[in-house]
Amino acid sequence: MITSVLVANRGEIARRVFATCRTEGIDTVAVFSDADANSPHVREADVAVNLPGNSPGETYLRGELVIAAAVQAGADAVHPGYGFLSENAEFAQQVQNAGLTWIGPPVKAIELMGSKVESKAMMADAGVPVLTQLDPSQVTENELPVLVKASAGGGGRGMRIVRDLKDLQREIETAGREALSAFGDGTVFVERYIETGRHIEVQVMADRHGTVWTVGERECSIQRRHQKVVEEAPSPLVERIDGMRERLFDAARLATEAIGYEGAGTVEFLADEKGNFFFLEMNTRLQVEHPVTECTTGLDLVALQISVASGEPLPADQPTTRGHSIEVRLYAEDPSQDWQPQSGPVHTFDIPGERFSVLNESGIRVDSGVETGSHVGTFYDPMLAKVISFAPTREQAANLLAKSLQKATIHGLVTNRDLLVNVLQHPAFLAGATDTAFFDTHGLDVLAQPIAQGRAVRLSALAAALADAAHNRASARVNKGLPSGWRNLPSQPQRKQYGDEIVEYTLGRYGLKTDLDGVALIESTPNRVVLDDNKLRRTFHVARHGQDVFVDSSLGPVRLTKTPRFVDPTEEVAAGSLLAPMPGSVVRVAAAQGDTVTAGQPILWLEAMKMEHTVTAPADGVLTELNVSEGQQVEVGAVLAVVTAGVEPAE
Repeated sequence: MITSVLVANRGEIARRVFATCRTEGIDTVAVFSDADANSPHVREADVAVNLPGNSPGETYLRGELVIAAAVQAGADAVHPGYGFLSENAEFAQQVQNAGLTWIGPPVKAIELMGSKVESKAMMADAGVPVLTQLDPSQVTENELPVLVKASAGGGGRGMRIVRDLKDLQREIETAGREALSAFGDGTVFVERYIETGRHIEVQVMADRHGTVWTVGERECSIQRRHQKVVEEAPSPLVERIDGMRERLFDAARLATEAIGYEGAGTVEFLADEKGNFFFLEMNTRLQVEHPVTECTTGLDLVALQISVASGEPLPADQPTTRGHSIEVRLYAEDPSQDWQPQSGPVHTFDIPGERFSVLNESGIRVDSGVETGSHVGTFYDPMLAKVISFAPTREQAANLLAKSLQKATIHGLVTNRDLLVNVLQHPAFLAGATDTAFFDTHGLDVLAQPIAQGRAVRLSALAAALADAAHNRASARVNKGLPSGWRNLPSQPQRKQYGDEIVEYTLGRYGLKTDLDGVALIESTPNRVVLDDNKLRRTFHVARHGQDVFVDSSLGPVRLTKTPRFVDPTEEVAAGSLLAPMPGSVVRVAAAQGDTVTAGQPILWLEAMKMEHTVTAPADGVLTELNVSEGQQVEVGAVLAVVTAGVEPAE
């Protein structure tokens, strides 16, 4: 009987496993890096053990340290979560050698499926259709585009699309470095890339007594950088093609039985619009998107993992499915800036809903690794939360999730929240047209646009200005009762600027005057403003954090940046400066000071949040400054280099 579980992971998945352990009466043990010392998963565990260091290679990827922590804390089982060591057969064996229960599949199954190269060969021998692996030295123009893919791990790391043969070797090297950093294995392979496929996966659950469940399918086609963004169950494609579900389940069951699998696993396929599918890989662990399966089956998959690991049999009859569930991954990233990850403080994080629980009626579930007051660093994935809806129909689930996201209070980091809402409300999504080219087809520039635009932004900026004025009066040392900007005689209007938004208004004996027609002030406090907008009463909640102002209302969330009256000359940078978009490490420099460069030419690469980010020349010119070297750590906003146009290169 398992009495104490160490989760060899962090953040959201650690909290998710702890939630089930609490309901099962099982003690919990957390491990944490120095960077995660104040993480919610550390506080929620019964016992927590520090793994000195910050990077995954120093901490969560050090299997011997994790096992030592389990022994030290008196745990009798280890749950790997996902990512890190979750699909590392050597680690699984070491856990068992230490006398601990491994809450996962047999070591042999992990070995067989741990290499995407070998697993595809095995599935091909079993008669499951697969995409053929290509020899990089033999790839031709006719075979482009191709996909470079890490053999170990997942989550979009170590993956690159190549459309030009001259880029192939460089992308193989880049993908290898990413894979080595994220998974400790730099092996990559090349295969044909299907531009508009459907990513369909089957959740399986098996016990050591021979019972295998195929617990429904999920569709995870909407992706960025080969990492899933929206997941749902059941698949709208499978729903409309007769017999496809049965064929998928048969293939998944064949793969599961062929390797003597036990526990929770996922068999992933790439499908076309006609219902043909190809085996991609088998993830021998719990998936990030497992909540949508839990909500459509009523199962607690973590509880089943613990039960199977304890040797208990599954019921003979697998559960039926009901309703529809959609999950979105809320990331600290800016989709409009090439998905640039963000780091920094989380001032406010409030998404109403159940936490880590299976939904049995229409509602929202939130699985998150952060909370108000958390800090998002650069060492790990920038996912803030998974937000999941459950409803009787797909349309209801999409609408419920979109509205919940729109009304959530998220202050601090830039997130992909607006993009998620726009996707969920897009006609193509609602029609079930959700292939892997969704962002390319419908335009990332369109999908990433803010929810609130036009008049909504102007009203929010006015509310911010009025709240700021109320704040100034509330904190004034004298004459607090006077209206903001009061004059004995009429004077110039009050003027505040938030980026491109300029607000001008007067507050006098006849009320509020502004250039927005039909707007009257009902109430203003430092944090709440009520406006009458042409007989529609609207409430705006305003929060200030430094120069950033966050305004939440039924019109949608608006983030404003207060423009200072005077600019500090020391904060100005030279034209052509390449600034670090985030804290990170310089992993490669491709140019030298004095080189002539062209617009878009890679100058250097930064690694942050387990991904590499290319910093390119903003224009044609000469690299007149290069302030960093390989291996150097940089802070956000640091001047990495300067490209000066119209300068002759040095002789």
